[in-house]
Amino acid sequence: MEAHAEIPDPPDSPAPSRPARFRTPRRRLWADRAATWTVTGGGLAIIASILGILFFIVIEIYPMLRGAKIASGGEIDLGTTEVGAVIADEHRSHAAVLTRDGHVRVVDLESGKVVRERRILPGEEGGSGVVDARPVPGQQLLSAATADGRVVAIPFAWEVSFDEDRRVVDATIGEPAVFEMDLEGRPVGAFAARIDPEGAGLAAAQLADGSLVLVAREVTVNLFTEERTESWSRTETATPETFSVMVLDEDRLNLYAGTASGKLIWWSLAGTTPGPPQILDAGDSAVSALSLLIGDRSLVVGHEDGAIAVWFGVRQADDSFRLTRIRDFPPHPGPVRLLAPSLRDKGFFAQDDTGRLGLYYSTSRRVLWTGPSPIADATAIFYTPKADGAIVGGAGRLASLEVNNRHPEISFGSLFGKIWYEGYEKPEYLWQSTGGTDDFEPKLSLTPLLIGTLKGTIYSLILAIPLGVLGAMYTSQFLHPSLKRYIKPIVEIMAALPSVVLGFLAGLWLAPRVEKVLPAIFLVLLIGPIAVVLVGYAWRSLPLSFRQRFAAGWETLLYMVVLSITVALCIWASPRFEAAVFGGDIQAWLLDVTGLAYDQRNAVVVGLAMGFAVIPIIFSIAEDAFSNVPRNLTSGSLALGANRWQTVTRVVLPTASPGIFSAIMIGFGRAIGETMIVLMATGNTPIMDWNPFNGFRTLSANIAVEIPEAPHGATLYRTLFLAALLLFVLTFAINTAGDLVRQRLRKRYAEL
Repeated sequence: MEAHAEIPDPPDSPAPSRPARFRTPRRRLWADRAATWTVTGGGLAIIASILGILFFIVIEIYPMLRGAKIASGGEIDLGTTEVGAVIADEHRSHAAVLTRDGHVRVVDLESGKVVRERRILPGEEGGSGVVDARPVPGQQLLSAATADGRVVAIPFAWEVSFDEDRRVVDATIGEPAVFEMDLEGRPVGAFAARIDPEGAGLAAAQLADGSLVLVAREVTVNLFTEERTESWSRTETATPETFSVMVLDEDRLNLYAGTASGKLIWWSLAGTTPGPPQILDAGDSAVSALSLLIGDRSLVVGHEDGAIAVWFGVRQADDSFRLTRIRDFPPHPGPVRLLAPSLRDKGFFAQDDTGRLGLYYSTSRRVLWTGPSPIADATAIFYTPKADGAIVGGAGRLASLEVNNRHPEISFGSLFGKIWYEGYEKPEYLWQSTGGTDDFEPKLSLTPLLIGTLKGTIYSLILAIPLGVLGAMYTSQFLHPSLKRYIKPIVEIMAALPSVVLGFLAGLWLAPRVEKVLPAIFLVLLIGPIAVVLVGYAWRSLPLSFRQRFAAGWETLLYMVVLSITVALCIWASPRFEAAVFGGDIQAWLLDVTGLAYDQRNAVVVGLAMGFAVIPIIFSIAEDAFSNVPRNLTSGSLALGANRWQTVTRVVLPTASPGIFSAIMIGFGRAIGETMIVLMATGNTPIMDWNPFNGFRTLSANIAVEIPEAPHGATLYRTLFLAALLLFVLTFAINTAGDLVRQRLRKRYAEL
């Protein structure tokens, strides 16, 4: 047997080696983590900022969506006093009550005490009383008809003073104006009266025999002696029906009456003489209440069947006006007896016999609030001057209401629908936020601004998309690299031009020149493509040996020269072309033949200026998309026999389509949010049409114009925030849709 002995390792042999473990330096780990946290935090901060802005906008808009809030402000017991009519001061501290016994009592609404009293009917105490009384719409004035055939108008003035920090309101009861209506002393029927601060006035009433009588008082003041001279006139005329209610406008030029048969009658007064009446059918039910809204253009009509409608005069083809039923409100369960218009806006209260009270707004056709009246059998109601309260009077009681009604003008219809405004011949979309007086009816339709935004965007992209995309395609795929190094930076520098400079140049320099050479623009659109095609054909017809002497892309200079010559020739031929084709005046021709009016600052000018601002963005992103197409795709296509144009259109363009679409969407967002160019180059008129030769106003430009003058928290202020939200949502929706399409295109062409 052979023995085997183990041979020990030499004592100095090295141990087996292990691979060294790589360890990332701690400093680099901390730097990597810090960068990760910074990027993540920055992204979250951006998202939080956008959400914060959106949340702030929504908070500013939300109050417009709420209806009115009505709260009880207390009740006062007047004893046995029967209230005929009531008015109040703007601070709702005092009310003036005209009672059936012919007295005016000024009541402190806080303490319930009568602080002033005066008998307004001439004659002995306990004589003829009041048979009917009412406040005069739009004035601090009470009117009454007496049992002996007179009409009395009592003016009021509220004087405010301050005793240290306490406000003191003092009522001044003016001298009553007494109109002798029925000379035989019989009670009159329906009546109406108005007087002005000088004391001149007019009263109208229907007598017991059915005739209409008008009594006018004119007051003349001698400028030297200040002596007042009164003169009276009286007019009587036959009437077609018995009136249930009458109302007279503040200028004493229009008289309205409602009848028990449901007719409306309108007289136009020339001085004190009524013209031929306009008789209209108001419905199947009797007219039970009439009132004029602020401005005296809209007439609110209440009926026995509870219906409420708003009427106003509409201009006809012969320039006459016809009283037209414009709006209807939900009917009340009982006959409407009381109407109280606002002295500040187009709102009004209405109460029926069942005790149901409603607050309405005419323009927006909103039912702001309905509920039980604090006095079910009320005989008088007054909407306080600041539209923040109401005073309701009944048998021996006064009740006050607190009204919180900040934005009655706003509804979905008034913001986005057609509204029939006072003085217009038909419903229209209108934006006109301010007026000279409170009589003005706010017109806050956002539809013209939305159409203007899309109009400016579309006209600018008509120029920017073809030039930007095709220029990027040519620069990336056909131009020699030596030229590309200069052209791309030059185009990208164009994006750095401030929009206010472009707007300034467009409004003051470009717009007048476009107006002057407008026929030349049509000539360029007609002759320019033909000239380019002919030059291209001529270039291709040259010998190949000659064309190869020039680097690819240098033929661009030839096209630039030809286009410059073509434009110069078109401008030179513009007057002759205008005279031959458009009769010497292209603007008159456009208006007569096509109905398109020409405004110097129009969509064409904006398209040129804003297109110039958008082209660099679309060009730069689209050029990167073309350049990033893998070279192996183009090389393979060329190797298979395709020419350069076929390769670009069949391979490169589809592959780059996601990036091109992104470029277009970013350009769209740039155009839709542009402010200064459209503000300075459009005339900034909120006109709703697609006429390229007319101006417009965009959402962004409207915000820039209106926000400095908008009172904080007012309806206009919040409407501008709604416009900002609409712009935000529109941009977000377009970008989201664009990203979805881009992802789909990327997925479709990913395997090319």
